Amino acid sequence: MTLRIRKFQFPEDYEPVFRLWQQAGEGIHLRKSDEPKEIQKKLTRDADLFLVAENDGEIIGAVLGGFDGRRGLMYHLAVSKAHRKKGIGSKLVEELEKRLRDKGCLRYYLLVTRNNLEAIHFYEQRGWKKMDEYILGKDL
Repeated sequence: MTLRIRKFQFPEDYEPVFRLWQQAGEGIHLRKSDEPKEIQKKLTRDADLFLVAENDGEIIGAVLGGFDGRRGLMYHLAVSKAHRKKGIGSKLVEELEKRLRDKGCLRYYLLVTRNNLEAIHFYEQRGWKKMDEYILGKDL
């Protein structure tokens, strides 16, 4: 395998990444904010935090990160089912964390559904801790 981590390119990477998210399982909840117009908006802020993992020209993993100048957030980490358990998710997270640190980010967050035990285990192995907080959301 020839793995390459690189910055997401719009529009050419959008369809393969969106399909990857759709096939990732119940852990990724796709919303209006994942539509092309919204992804384009996100890329005007910190395009360097949207990464893809590529093997021989095929996108096999992706992670979308954000930084508001104070805190960071990780969205939609996904690796194709055929390429899981090979360290690809870890490499994407490591690169995202490096880029967040380079921006001055001291802490970042992610959301995981309670029943996504595989993802929870993945993150806990990488130093993440459960927070006892309410998570509230509101569509605008």
